[in-house]
Amino acid sequence: MELHLNNFLYRRISHRTHHQNHGNVEKDESWVPMSEDLYNGLSSRTKFLRFKIPFPLFAYPVYLWHRSPGKTGSHFNPYSNLFAPQERKHIMTSTTCWIAMVVFLVYLSFVIGPSMTFKLYGVPYLIFVAWLDVVTYLHHHGYEQKLPWYRGKEWSYLRGGLTTIDRDYGIFNGIHHDIGTHVIHHLFPQIPHYHLVEATKAAKPVIGKYYREPKKSGPIPFHLIENLVSSMKQDHYVSNSGEIVFYQTDPNLFSPPKSA
Repeated sequence: MELHLNNFLYRRISHRTHHQNHGNVEKDESWVPMSEDLYNGLSSRTKFLRFKIPFPLFAYPVYLWHRSPGKTGSHFNPYSNLFAPQERKHIMTSTTCWIAMVVFLVYLSFVIGPSMTFKLYGVPYLIFVAWLDVVTYLHHHGYEQKLPWYRGKEWSYLRGGLTTIDRDYGIFNGIHHDIGTHVIHHLFPQIPHYHLVEATKAAKPVIGKYYREPKKSGPIPFHLIENLVSSMKQDHYVSNSGEIVFYQTDPNLFSPPKSA
């Protein structure tokens, strides 16, 4: 039963695609940069919801239904191009369980009331979604300097993996199974979480200048708020062409409409 409405199987498969194509503008699956043409084709409302905090923090359920802008398919559709034919029966089973959980929540709202259901389930779910979106976003965005994204022959598994960013989550590092050591997690996903810190220490001298030391956090990682806000204000789209591209900024994104 999908007790948290975050279907593990959907996530496992699309996250596999993300790992196989990290840093690739055209094939990556997690918070993928939009080309300038795709960005310009979005409605003002979509741009606002995509980049104006706090709305992006709740993008994950929308992503499950519709994926990212420019990509087709749904995590709930077994015939989506996300999934191989042999995976379809598993997606059908997972979607059935997800629907059953939704039905149970509706039933629960009749038993204990919508308000209590929201307090007991809705609030924790929204906190989970917001934190998941922040963590997955900041592992690939929000560094102090612009990081490259790749297309075509310029992309390689190694180059894409080295664009990921390590983060320090303070007291949450252990709760996250040290996923803040994200560079090693991407380069060597077979390393178990309980060896990630050790592996990162061993790899840093080898990676050299391509490793970006994360800013040390206090008990609560408040410093990440600045990274998140700054990135949402600056990282909007990449060039339509070029095999090594960097995020560009739309200076008019949040400007009030001009009067006639």
